[in-house]
Formats: sequence, structure tokens, C-alpha cells
Amino acid sequence: MSCPLCLSSVTPSHYHSDKKRDYFRCDACSLVYVAPDQLPSMEQEKQEYDLHENDFEDEGYRKFLGKVLTPLTPFLNASRDKELRGLDFGCGPAPVLASMLELKGVHMQTYDPFYAKTPEVLKQKYDIITCTEAIEHFHTPHREWTLLNELLAPRGLVAIMTKRVIDKARFANWHYKNDITHVSFFSEATFEFLAQRDGFEVTFPASDVVLMRKR
Repeated sequence: MSCPLCLSSVTPSHYHSDKKRDYFRCDACSLVYVAPDQLPSMEQEKQEYDLHENDFEDEGYRKFLGKVLTPLTPFLNASRDKELRGLDFGCGPAPVLASMLELKGVHMQTYDPFYAKTPEVLKQKYDIITCTEAIEHFHTPHREWTLLNELLAPRGLVAIMTKRVIDKARFANWHYKNDITHVSFFSEATFEFLAQRDGFEVTFPASDVVLMRKR
């Protein structure tokens, strides 16, 4: 069983088990992930996603997304003389963050395998890629991370929102893992591994926000 993120073939460590699933941890990149034979089907995922009620008029959701938008502001201000191109990857049915960035002057595109399957937008380069509450859903994060790398322009920035693994004890009682569509769990060590391997500068402006800028 190779790691779904770094593809390490080293036997993973058993990390946790509950009534529904088994979780393993890659000793190379520290990703914690659900056993491959226990991943949800696309139908199960879609049923769960359709229950989400985030929309453009939801002030609470807009405030939540502000946790990503606020640390992006210095990057936006430093690039005022340039027309920035952005991609909201995994935007869901209501691309609220994309609309918020449009108001900041960023020319945005959206992509989502369930709600905005527009492969043509995956043939361009972007200065900003946002991935909010999406990366934990990836069954094969190696593929998506490789794609994001290919789509990112030189000195571009990837802004990720996902709750991070802290340790085994807290994972055992972590509500975040109970969502059946959450299957890949990242820690600071995982993002630092990717940054060192792939040439990024990484910062953690909030407990669930990561900024990764291509060197």
C-alpha cells in the first residue's frame, strides 16, 4: 500500500481505527489517510456534498472564508501592477471565495469534479490557486498536488484551508475525521515535506490555513 500523496512504498504505520474505518500514517510525508478499500464511492460523496448549504448571501460563510482572504491581501497588494489570474480548485456548488477574489481584482476561474467540471481551465497558468475545505476529500492527493504544481505560475501562491492533524490522541476524538468524505489528513509536517521537496515557501497564518508560494 503506497502513500496516496508521496507514493512512498514504505509500509505505513497504523494510526487509528474506529467503528467505520482504519487510518494509516505515511512515515515519509506524515499524511494520515483512510484505508483504500474503505474510501466512499462517488455517489456517497455527492450525496454528502449536496447537503452543504453554503451560499453567496451567507455572511457567516463569507467570514469563514476571510481566514484565507486576509493573509492573501499582502500578496494581492504587492501585485497591483499585474493582472492576477486565479483558480478556485474544488469550489463546490457556490464558488463564494472566487467571487470575493473577483472583487479584489483577481480574474478567477473555477473547477470542481462534481459541480464545475471544466477541464479547459486546467490548461492555463495561475498566480493564485485556492483550495478551501477540499484537499481532505482527495482520494489520490498525489494527482491533485501534481496538477496544482503544473498550473501554478512562477512565484505563484497556493492557499489551502483544511484542519490539520496534531497528534494521535487528539485524532482519536477529532470530529473532522467522522465525515465519510474526509479521507486525507494533513499536518504541518506534511506541508513542510511538500514545500521542501517541491520548492515552496510555506507559512501557517491560521490553524486551518496554509500558504505555499513557489520559489
